[in-house]
Amino acid sequence: MAKTEYFELGTISKPHGLKGAVHVFLDVDDPYEYEELDAVFVQRGNEMVPYFIDDLQIRDNLNLMSLEGIDSVDLARELVGLKLFLPIAMLPKLRDDQFYYHEIIDYQVEDEVLGTLGTVKEVYSTGAQDVVIMIYKGHEVLIPLLDEIIPKVDKQAKVVHSRLPDGLLDVYLNESYDAD
Repeated sequence: MAKTEYFELGTISKPHGLKGAVHVFLDVDDPYEYEELDAVFVQRGNEMVPYFIDDLQIRDNLNLMSLEGIDSVDLARELVGLKLFLPIAMLPKLRDDQFYYHEIIDYQVEDEVLGTLGTVKEVYSTGAQDVVIMIYKGHEVLIPLLDEIIPKVDKQAKVVHSRLPDGLLDVYLNESYDAD
């Protein structure tokens, strides 16, 4: 399977104990939806390596996972920092007015005042704010992913509707702006 056929579930953060268990950060809205998992894929370089799950304990602030074949703290340390993935087919179904970030890649961005602007290249989480990265007139433009700025996504038409704040595009088009 290509990496585009997976979604990122989370990250292995640190070993737990001496028998190979690991703490995992699950970057999902409801971690409890995943407590019956049998297997995950761990990204090692460009490969997605499958692991069966021996034990998974979901807690509000602490998730512990034991993977088949990882039975020592040394083997667990080798996994620290690696990302966990699942096939896209395992994503929970959403309501019509909701979307997953990977779904809107290549959608058109249409502003209610300015019209068609460009296409979504990526959706990125900065930690404090999620942003849509759009290509506009050859420039990368970051659009905050807020209901006031992105009020609607039309999945049928593949359009992200926007209400850009005045001057947002000017920041990226200004010759003196330097993104490095």
